[in-house]
Amino acid sequence: MLNPELTHYAEKHTEEESPVLKKLNRETHLKVMHPRMLSGHMQGKLLQTFSQMMQPRQILEIGTYTGYSAICLSAGLCEGGILHTIDVNAELEDMVRQYFHEAGIEEKIKYYIGHALEIIPTINEIFDLVFIDADKENYLNYYKMVFDKVRKGGYIIADNVLWDGKVLTTPKSNDTETKGIIEFNEFVHHDDRVENMLLPIRDGLMVMRKK
Repeated sequence: MLNPELTHYAEKHTEEESPVLKKLNRETHLKVMHPRMLSGHMQGKLLQTFSQMMQPRQILEIGTYTGYSAICLSAGLCEGGILHTIDVNAELEDMVRQYFHEAGIEEKIKYYIGHALEIIPTINEIFDLVFIDADKENYLNYYKMVFDKVRKGGYIIADNVLWDGKVLTTPKSNDTETKGIIEFNEFVHHDDRVENMLLPIRDGLMVMRKK
């Protein structure tokens, strides 16, 4: 991963956040617990670029948080496209819906509150793009659950796959999150149904293309 000076340089030479994303970034850091969960400027721009290149009709996001990544991903939706986003935290719903409104994407979003493992089977769609950024111990469960719902040539992207470098250590017996990430990374890397690439951007993105 880049040192802070090079990261700053890269950010300065990347198109700025939109006013809505900048406002959401600031409010998340001021008012919401664990603001590091936010995708942020560089990763958000990368997700937006992926989406714009693909022009997906159906996107699934597992882990809405405050809505930053959903806004970025929605930028590439084709006409009539829909982004389905799931989060377990009902306390953030008003904030998320406010920013979806400010970003002008309410018509493109289906927002679900509840447990993703229960909600995913109820969404009867074939997805062009799936973004996984939720509870780490269930990454592999999410991957297996969504796989048959992704079209051939579609993409699955998972966040936090370097997990602050903990993937290089032997996790403690009670560290289910690190174990979940390591198990997920190993499974994907040996899954011959996909082409995969781990990008060392921010906390790591695993990018998978379904063959």
